Formats: sequence, C-alpha cells, structure tokens
Amino acid sequence: MKNGLTKLWSQNRGFALFIVLMIVFRSALADWNTVPTGSMKPTIVEGDRILVNKLAYDLRFPLTHISLYQRANPERGDIIVFDSKAADARLVKRVIGVPGDIVEMHDNRLRINGIDARYSDVEYTAAAIFAIESYGGMKHRIELAPTGVSRLSSFGPVRVPQDSYLVLGDNRDNSADSRVRGFIPRDEIIGGARMVVISIDYDNYYLPRADRVLRDL
Repeated sequence: MKNGLTKLWSQNRGFALFIVLMIVFRSALADWNTVPTGSMKPTIVEGDRILVNKLAYDLRFPLTHISLYQRANPERGDIIVFDSKAADARLVKRVIGVPGDIVEMHDNRLRINGIDARYSDVEYTAAAIFAIESYGGMKHRIELAPTGVSRLSSFGPVRVPQDSYLVLGDNRDNSADSRVRGFIPRDEIIGGARMVVISIDYDNYYLPRADRVLRDL
C-alpha cells in the first residue's frame, strides 16, 4: 500500500504542486471575479469577468483575510472588491468616501467635505440618464434611473469612520451599497479592480463581447 502511494505521489507531484501554487496565487496575488448584476453599470456590466489585484492594498496570508503587510489604502475613485459580512457576499463597488470624509448626496448629486461634485456630458435616454461625475482626481461615468430620483438618491451628511469606507455603485439608483449595507470595514477589502478580462453576453448565447476583452475600467 505504501509503495502504491509513493508511486502515485511520484507520478502526480508536479500536478499537485501546480494546484497548490494556483490556489496560493488566486488567494493571495490575483484572481478574477464574475459580476452577476448591473450595480456598477455603465462601468461594469453583467457578465464581465474582472481582474482582481489582491496585492493592491495588502499582502495577505493565503486563504485568509489576515494582512501580513499593508501596501496602501484605497483612494477615492478606486473600484474595490470586498467580502461583505452585511450582505454575506463578495461585492464590487467604487470608493466615494475615505476615513474622515463628510459625504452627502441630494437628488443624486454628491457633496464631499462641503464641495460639490461636478456633472457633465449628461445624456438622456428612454432607459436611463448618463453623466460624467468628477471630484478632485475622481472621474467616472454614472447611470441613473430615467426619472433621476429614487429612494437611494439622497442621504447624509455622514462622516466616514476610521478604518472604514463609503462605497457606491455607478448605477446609482440600482445598487445595494453603503446606503443599504453601511460603511465597509478596511479588513473586508480583498483587492482592487482595474480591468475586464473577458465579458460574456448572457442575452446572446453566452458569447464573448469582443469590445470588452482586456478593457480598462
């Protein structure tokens, strides 16, 4: 029996080592995450597979949330991936408020630390309203409901606690973010996302979307 196990290990140790290294790589260095909802539209759409840089903020012990070394902190405008205890799910949202910020929103218009965000290139369609939202170095496109008003369109002012972040979805009227789940603790954040690796079109026979392959976010 022992000789049989030794032979089996000898024949398969290369494959076993590959599996172990792959697990370590995906748990501590980089992974991809499937996006099943439209809460980050128009930046990220349903079916996108986004590359998650797990070294963006921390070097973590593999398969855990234990930080061995803190490399950086999320900045306003970053798209982060985090394991939300409040939602019991892995979520993708954009950082809007960092520790100490005072954030408020009225009719989908942000104010941070007493300064209003700017909105430009507003586009009205039958399905949605689109605009470019800018504040300091943060600039991205957002999507609103056709009416531009919902139960989520106003909140605050609130102060972001230490070691926590306020996050919003770019699809402002269709996102269960900090307005629903509360502030995001720093230790729930597992990485940052800056690229769509590939995107699957659920409405077109699950074919890849050619225009979203290796697309920067």
